[in-house]
Amino acid sequence: MSKIFAMYLPQYHSIPENDAFWGKNFTDWVSVKKSTPLYKGHAQPNVPLNERYYDLSNVDDVRWQAKLARENGISGFGIYHYWFNNEKNLLTKPAEIIRDTIDIDINYFFAWDNISWKRTWSKIKGNDWSPLNDEKKNPNEPQVLIEHILGSESDWEKHFNWLLPFFKDARYEKKDGKPVFMIYHYEENIGKMIEYWNELAIKNGFNGIYSIIRYDRLVSYPKKQPVFFYEPIFSGWNSFVDRVFNKLKNKLKIKKLMVYDYDNIWNKIIKNAKNNKNDFSYFGAFVNYDDTPRRGIRGKVVKNSSPEKFKKYLKQLIDISNEKNKDYIFLTAWNEWGEGAFLEPSENDKDLYLKVIKDLCGDKNE
Repeated sequence: MSKIFAMYLPQYHSIPENDAFWGKNFTDWVSVKKSTPLYKGHAQPNVPLNERYYDLSNVDDVRWQAKLARENGISGFGIYHYWFNNEKNLLTKPAEIIRDTIDIDINYFFAWDNISWKRTWSKIKGNDWSPLNDEKKNPNEPQVLIEHILGSESDWEKHFNWLLPFFKDARYEKKDGKPVFMIYHYEENIGKMIEYWNELAIKNGFNGIYSIIRYDRLVSYPKKQPVFFYEPIFSGWNSFVDRVFNKLKNKLKIKKLMVYDYDNIWNKIIKNAKNNKNDFSYFGAFVNYDDTPRRGIRGKVVKNSSPEKFKKYLKQLIDISNEKNKDYIFLTAWNEWGEGAFLEPSENDKDLYLKVIKDLCGDKNE
């Protein structure tokens, strides 16, 4: 049975860097609360059920998330990891809470979004903590907010040593005795880092490191390198033509909402899964998508979604994944409220999307 891991955004607690970039006490909740409908029938803003705008520096809020996920068939969280360099490692609090609080019953691994944070356009002026293509530099604002520096072996060792207490946690996900570590952006030196980490992991009593790279059509990977398809981006708007169009759109500052169809994207996901012959690949899934809280009229919206459709398509993907003996399905997302991709209960849909996981998986993912 393929385990479902929901991608988890740890950004809902204030940090000095975000306070400096976007204003005191900034989290993604700021964008979510200020969102407005852009067309008739546009379901914005999304509001958490009972207006539970949690703070992930609070152990009780993290415990609530883990309990909710576990009770509804989620195997664990893929927690986004923001290690920029030896001096900057941000948004670590929720993962540290899980590591240090034994009664929080959830498996987890890190998903390293290894890229610089750059200032770019967004709905709210200056309000964009995500690493996207930037526009012209405002002379009054820095272009690069935090620089990602991969470094060399000494840097890689420091990074590994920071991760080691998590790897040693029994709840940290292991594949064949290897800690799972997801990486979003691949380059040649990432491959060298993985080889070095493999040596360090063996020295520390593991069977190695199990790296999973986000698949990019334009990148060549080493043979037998595990990859995953990040959805809905891969099947929705990540073709060569889409990339060229989006770059042109950003360069010309075109304010145009991009609208996609839920069924169309999911049918592409299912088709890719059926046709995929790579034994070292994992499939992605998604709940929904609407990043207008962050991007406004320049955002992307997936329309015509429903819990019923989600259940139909996810069941197909689970069946295919099981037939192909895949260990994991990576789901976007547990709590990406700023991108409209969340399983957590909302005022609009209650817990209907979450119940889909429970109905399909129940305690099978425990």
